[in-house]
Amino acid sequence: MISIGKLEPSDRAVWEDLFRAYIDFYQWVVPPEMYERAWCEFQEDTRLHAFGARLDGRLVGITHFFIHPNTSGPDVCYLQDLFTTPEARGKGIARALIAAVTKWAQAHDCRRVYWHTHESNSTARHLYDKVAENSGIIMYHIELPR
Repeated sequence: MISIGKLEPSDRAVWEDLFRAYIDFYQWVVPPEMYERAWCEFQEDTRLHAFGARLDGRLVGITHFFIHPNTSGPDVCYLQDLFTTPEARGKGIARALIAAVTKWAQAHDCRRVYWHTHESNSTARHLYDKVAENSGIIMYHIELPR
């Protein structure tokens, strides 16, 4: 049975393992203190939000999201991170996390929920093409020096 809810303080270690696996999947390098900062923000639950997915009581998926202003209408919700353990894939975990964020965003008067993924992430894109519309938007970014 899948259950979705806020992350509890007792989820800290498993959450970090999942988030590190997500970061590794995209081959990103982040400073170690980023994990503590993110966790504190999720526990505060004001600017950044997180849900965990449990399968038979075990944390097997996470999502991180936030609301931001939109110049052409009501605020929007950005689903920034979504990750499930490899052994939990294909069991509806990611779909349930997306649905939970969508429901949360509706309750917070958001106009839409959106997210990005790499074009090579075919496993995730297979699900995303079923639950959302691909707008065809191409994202560009500029990394700023620290």
